[in-house]
Amino acid sequence: LKPAVHALFKKLKDEELELLVQVVESRGAWESGCVLAPRGDPRGVKQGLPPQVLLCRLFRWPDLHQSHELKHLCYCAGGQGACGDLAGLCCNPHHFSRLAVPETPPPPYLKASCGPSWPDEPQLLCSLLPDTSLSWSTIKDGCWCKLAYWEYRTRVGRLYAVHEASVNVFCELPRGNGFCLAQLPAAYRSCSVRRARGKIGRGLQLSQEPGGVWAYNRSEHPIFVSSPTLSPPGACGLPVLKVLPGYSAKVFDYEWAGGRGGWQLPGEGPCDPHSIRISFAKGWGPCYSRQFITSCPCWLEVLLNQPR
Repeated sequence: LKPAVHALFKKLKDEELELLVQVVESRGAWESGCVLAPRGDPRGVKQGLPPQVLLCRLFRWPDLHQSHELKHLCYCAGGQGACGDLAGLCCNPHHFSRLAVPETPPPPYLKASCGPSWPDEPQLLCSLLPDTSLSWSTIKDGCWCKLAYWEYRTRVGRLYAVHEASVNVFCELPRGNGFCLAQLPAAYRSCSVRRARGKIGRGLQLSQEPGGVWAYNRSEHPIFVSSPTLSPPGACGLPVLKVLPGYSAKVFDYEWAGGRGGWQLPGEGPCDPHSIRISFAKGWGPCYSRQFITSCPCWLEVLLNQPR
């Protein structure tokens, strides 16, 4: 990649190079501006790689091959449909994530069991804390979702309403704002909860985009996601999708969810069809020692409103 990178760097302005250095050294710790490369392939690129693929491959993912493996993050001007209006193409490697889709993770993340492997555990989330159940059609306060943070079966803190198009959920973030889990009080935390919280770090970013909700894993550990729209029609259980660090996944599809009724999860009872559950660092399901998300030490419940 050396000749191709040198050819690209020669085409970048000094301020673009300075921004690129800051972004790479911080590993995307803050929401930086676009690094604009001139349109067209740089001279000497024998591989024919677009600038964004070239820099993402150099600084983040050596096994990256094609631009369709990438997704613009919501704060990139190119990802807002303005790419054609810019003087160049954004090649900021931290303005992109890799795509995680339900077909790519290996088993057991796509296996949903409807059989007797689910133990009989009658406790329901709705019986634990009724005020976390929000109706798809009755929220009138203007937010597109509310976030509930849980440690095992105990909800910690109040519901966090999200009004902006995207929100960061984190324990440690050098720059930026959002839902800081480190500020939530708790009377007691077990060793397992403290260990899991230590892995959240920069956490994740949730964004409402045309057609659905995306989750971008900003941490250094996997997150695990379950949503009614991640499963095929007629499925009797919800799959759990593993999203690796630096990857994004479309975790909710508004159109797909429109005609769905309530869900009945084996061993867990009814599930809100307009909610997303995300566990930090720990997976759950029939192929794990943790059968239910309520057995995970740190997890997030995303309660969705109708898109505006």
